[in-house]
Amino acid sequence: MSGDDASALEGVGIIDPKSDPQYIQFRCLPPGGQLNRWSHIITREHDFPASQAMLYGAGVPSEDMMKNAPHVGIATIWWEGNPVILEFGKIVKRGVEKQKMLAWQYNAVGVSDAITMGGEGMRYSLQSRDLIADSIETVTMAQHHDANISIPGCDKNMPGVIMAAARHNRPFIMVYGGTIRKGYSSLLERDVNVSTCYEAAGAFAYGTLHAKTNAGAAGRTPGDVMSDLEQHACPGAGACGGMYTANTMATAIEAMGLTLPGSSSYPALSPEKARECERAAEVIKTTMAKDIRPRDLLTRASFENALVITMILGGSTNGVLHFLAMANTAEVPLTLDDVDRVSNRTPYLADLAPSGRYLMEDLYKIGGTPAVLKMLIAAGRINGDIPTVTGRTLAENVADWPSLPPEQTVIRPLSDPIKESGHIRVLRGNLAPEGAVAKITGKEGLRFEGKARVFNKEHELDAALSRGEIPRDENLVLIVRYEGPKGGPGMPEQLRASAAIIGAGLKNIALVTDGRYSGASHGFIVGHVTPEAVVGGPIALVQDGDTMVIDAVQNRIDMANVDDAGLQARKANWKPPVAKVRRGALAKYARLVGDASHGAVTDQWDG
Repeated sequence: MSGDDASALEGVGIIDPKSDPQYIQFRCLPPGGQLNRWSHIITREHDFPASQAMLYGAGVPSEDMMKNAPHVGIATIWWEGNPVILEFGKIVKRGVEKQKMLAWQYNAVGVSDAITMGGEGMRYSLQSRDLIADSIETVTMAQHHDANISIPGCDKNMPGVIMAAARHNRPFIMVYGGTIRKGYSSLLERDVNVSTCYEAAGAFAYGTLHAKTNAGAAGRTPGDVMSDLEQHACPGAGACGGMYTANTMATAIEAMGLTLPGSSSYPALSPEKARECERAAEVIKTTMAKDIRPRDLLTRASFENALVITMILGGSTNGVLHFLAMANTAEVPLTLDDVDRVSNRTPYLADLAPSGRYLMEDLYKIGGTPAVLKMLIAAGRINGDIPTVTGRTLAENVADWPSLPPEQTVIRPLSDPIKESGHIRVLRGNLAPEGAVAKITGKEGLRFEGKARVFNKEHELDAALSRGEIPRDENLVLIVRYEGPKGGPGMPEQLRASAAIIGAGLKNIALVTDGRYSGASHGFIVGHVTPEAVVGGPIALVQDGDTMVIDAVQNRIDMANVDDAGLQARKANWKPPVAKVRRGALAKYARLVGDASHGAVTDQWDG
């Protein structure tokens, strides 16, 4: 605030003792009394008459509410492509008003990863995470809100709202928008989801997509199968249904204590999800009264929980990127080495898509995330003593929840895991001296060696796959570069290519990129290669025909035929590409963003 404003408020409240001095310092009332701790500064007496006039005009109903009611911001990460999020915000708003508090609903941008996948629009996805964080921080702080309830739905939206919470550090609850129902293809005669569409595209390009029965008959051609999938894979509202990035982040954030129990596994259109929205309005009052803040919950122990549940459930590699960013924002030390350590000691148990048979809807039917957490707490795998937004511990939150049924087959027992260690591997080597992140479930093997084939942008590989140009008769490591945070710009996900390879049945392929893969990707895939190509990382120096070795046992990724001297010689002849994006949001992002091994954040720099 300005010097004049600050001097006018001397003696009014206190500087928030839980605020981070790296941010603007706001005065507030001390804890233990009125809940309108921050809004009080502009609604007390007549210090800010124009502010109060505007608030009356915006709907504050009485002077009593003006002077005494807390202001709760309700951030819906919404657009019409995900309409249910807006409705959830309205339910929360009504619930907050029932608690005699003032509810202010507003919106932050929500890019759909599924719609943008494979096109230039996907470059805006990751940068929208930081845009969401910026938006919620801005409204919460500028409007003197006393609390925030955020309702995100898609992949990077969840870490975006958590990063915002770590910045404003006001009482907070996240309500996950919920997962989508399964789709059904009458021509394939099985359950399907959005990822099926991408894999079917690969089968279509390689001539292996067929209806299950009477293939090729009228109305049952490969083109008809594609149309059937496009029309029925997504039967309504909700985030993509497998253990993809959205559900990875939602389950992890629930394991961190930042949501109500069950939030991550209630389907979007379930009655439980609507009731959760109503209850969040009640619980936020407790969170405020007990002065429970996001940074009280964003601790080393809670991040360990997030990593454990991600390994147990077979979550997305994007989780690594987002956990690093969340921890960075909350000033919690977390590195790729921590990810590696937790992966090494944590088994992979969940038979969930993309590599398994089940979807989040199936997990919901057997007790959902709380039932899994209850089992893992009892086994000593999850820390049940961490505090949560409810004012109770995580263990207390799930104590009365039903246990996983003994006959269920979604979650394997700890004694019989799918893989004895985690599926997410942190690799280093002469290709990625500062780290890379691989998703290797073991089903595709633990080591891959092949010749490099280099693509300087994702669209080059997509075009080669569409033309059927990737052969089946030799081991290839497909290198997609200049797609990192700066080089993309935007570090786009590359599900279109990875799913097409699975759909085409190309089992002789590994994928490596300085960009990202979707949570729906599976196969032998390595992303987040650091340093990225655009800054001269070794991935920029790979040539067609180089021998690439990926070893998930030794956690190495190397150009086996090139020594240090050879790399130095190649580097001497390398020239950075001229940036094609020079204005607008992505140009600004490319200038500000850090590397993937530290979460690709945009608000941290030296000096």
